Amino acid sequence: MLIGAHVSQAGGLPHAVERGVLRGCRSIQIFNQSPRMWRPTAYGQEDFEAFREAMSASPIEAVLIHAVYLLNCASDDQEIAEKSLTSLIQSLRVGDAIGASGVVLHPGSAKSGDVGEAIARAGAVIREALVCTSECPLQLENTAGAGGTLGRSFDELAALLDAAGGDGRLGLCLDSCHLLASGYDIRTAPGLRDALDECDRLVGLDRLGSLHINDSAQPLGSNRDRHANLGDGELGERGCAVFLSEPRFEGLPCVLETPGPDGSGPKADEVALAGRLRKRGKAARRRASAR
Repeated sequence: MLIGAHVSQAGGLPHAVERGVLRGCRSIQIFNQSPRMWRPTAYGQEDFEAFREAMSASPIEAVLIHAVYLLNCASDDQEIAEKSLTSLIQSLRVGDAIGASGVVLHPGSAKSGDVGEAIARAGAVIREALVCTSECPLQLENTAGAGGTLGRSFDELAALLDAAGGDGRLGLCLDSCHLLASGYDIRTAPGLRDALDECDRLVGLDRLGSLHINDSAQPLGSNRDRHANLGDGELGERGCAVFLSEPRFEGLPCVLETPGPDGSGPKADEVALAGRLRKRGKAARRRASAR
């Protein structure tokens, strides 16, 4: 598992690599532009080359791009849908240029409208974005389920993937906080196993491309997306250890999106804690299998 963190790319793309190295990351996640603005960052070839050089000189093995939160691929507002498509294409093109392992996308929200129609609209936007780009994978993130957000269950994720077509670049990113908040009790190894068995049956675990490890400030089934620092929420250290030690997650980028000690994101101490929890979870699994 390539444990890492979401980091800022303020000051230029190579600075994201520097921040990841300082945190002891093996993977990083960035926004390719301000998450609060539609306007894309005007990168040039020299920016991409500098990023790739920084990556090659670092111990970081994977980079993810998180599409900005303004996107709603399921919107029935034509202007929002068009802006979402344009922004998603830009994220995928930046992903192509920097060799990203994937662009992570919140699929969108039906708001108060029909969920089936919203899934069809989201699928059409996602399909067009993939047609307009070439290599970078696109990974739909499971959601906590508040406000009509799509992807709160593996049934909905399967429907979104079907609506978007059969492009082999399309996959999943699983978030531990969102799984718990949407009703999957993943705090024990059997609970996580059952959730992943359902995912495999409905979607296919071969489509799983990345992970987010976040504790949840809200309880099981709350449908509220509130991240907590590792061990400080409803998953607790034990639940985080279960997630981090899951054998079917081996080799995947797994990034923290936690608030951090000062509200500015995860720091080196928490990345190191994730590594220790992973070891603790693996030891617990070995003991359980020996009984």
